[in-house]
Amino acid sequence: MDINETILSVDGLRTYFHTEDGVVKAVDGISFELKKGETLGIVGESGSGKSVTNLSVMRLIPEPPGKIAGGSVTFDGIDVLALPIDEVRKIRGRRIAMIFQDPMTSLNPFLKVSKQLMEVTELHLGHTKPQARAHALKMLKLVGIPDAEKRLDEYPHEFSGGMRQRVMIAMALSCDPELLIADEPTTALDVTIQAQILELIKDLKARMGTSVILITHDLGVVAGMTDKIIVMYAGKVFEQAPTSQLFSTPANPYTKGLLRSVPDPAHEQGQPLYQIPGLPPDVAHLTDGCPFAERCDWVEEICRREFPPFVEVADGHHSLCHFARRVYEDSKPEIFGDM
Repeated sequence: MDINETILSVDGLRTYFHTEDGVVKAVDGISFELKKGETLGIVGESGSGKSVTNLSVMRLIPEPPGKIAGGSVTFDGIDVLALPIDEVRKIRGRRIAMIFQDPMTSLNPFLKVSKQLMEVTELHLGHTKPQARAHALKMLKLVGIPDAEKRLDEYPHEFSGGMRQRVMIAMALSCDPELLIADEPTTALDVTIQAQILELIKDLKARMGTSVILITHDLGVVAGMTDKIIVMYAGKVFEQAPTSQLFSTPANPYTKGLLRSVPDPAHEQGQPLYQIPGLPPDVAHLTDGCPFAERCDWVEEICRREFPPFVEVADGHHSLCHFARRVYEDSKPEIFGDM
C-alpha cells in the first residue's frame, strides 16, 4: 500500500437544505484530502456540518429537502457525485463503510443481528447463507463480542449500548472497506466502553490498513487517534492541521475555545468551567462577516464586516481568521512554556 496515495479528495463541497425558513447551508465549500492508511478527525459543536459532510460523501443526503449543490467527492479516482445511484450502492458498504451515530436506531429492531450482518456479505461479496453466517460469527468475535455463537441470533435490544456499537463496527468492517467513516462512535457510552471502542477501531485500522474519518465534538477523543484534524463551524472548515500542531499551537480563536472547554483535572475547585459564550449561528441567515464574530475574544470591526481568509500559518496548517497568524504566535508561549 502506498501511504502517500490519496484515497479521498473532497473539493468545494456544498450541501444545502431548502426549508420554510430559507436555505440552510449545512456544508458550504469545504475541502480536504485523506491518504491511504491515514486517520482524519472532524470536530466541532453540534450543527457545525460534520455529519452532513460525511453523509454527502456517502450520497446519503435525503432529497428533498437536501441537495448537494456543488463541489466534488473523488474516491480512489472515482467521482462519487457523478455516479448513478446503482453504482454508488456498489461502493457503499463494500469500499466505503460508515458507523452511524446511534446504533439503537441504525440497527433494525425487528431483525436478528445474524440477519443484519449476513445481508452485507451476501450482497457485496456474493456469499451463500452458510458462508455469510460463518463470516458474521467471525466478525462478532473480531470485535470482542463474548459468547458470539449464542449472541449471533439475538435481537439488538438484547445487547448493551457498547455491544450494539461493536455490532455496528462488525457490520461496517465485514467487507474490509478501504475507508471507514465513524460518526460519533462513542456517543452516550461510559468512559470505559468509549476507550474500548476507540482502541478497537485503532487496532482494526492497524490490522487492515483502513483509512478512517472520525467525527466527534470531543477534541479529547481525537487526540490519540488521528493524524490530522479539521475543525468545522457553521458549515466551514475553520482550522485544518496535523493533530500535534493543532493541539500545541491552535491558530483559530474557535479552536482555542474548544480546547479551553475540555475539563482539566487540575482545575481549581470552586472556579467556573470555561465555555464558549453564546450559541452557534443560524446557518440559514448568516451575515457577510465571520460567523464566529459574536462569540470571539479576538473580534474587531473587520470581522463583522468581511468574511475571513483561509490563511496558511505553517506547513499543512490553515486557519479561517483575519488574525490567524497573531493567534498562532500567541499560542506558542502559552503551550511551550509549560513543557
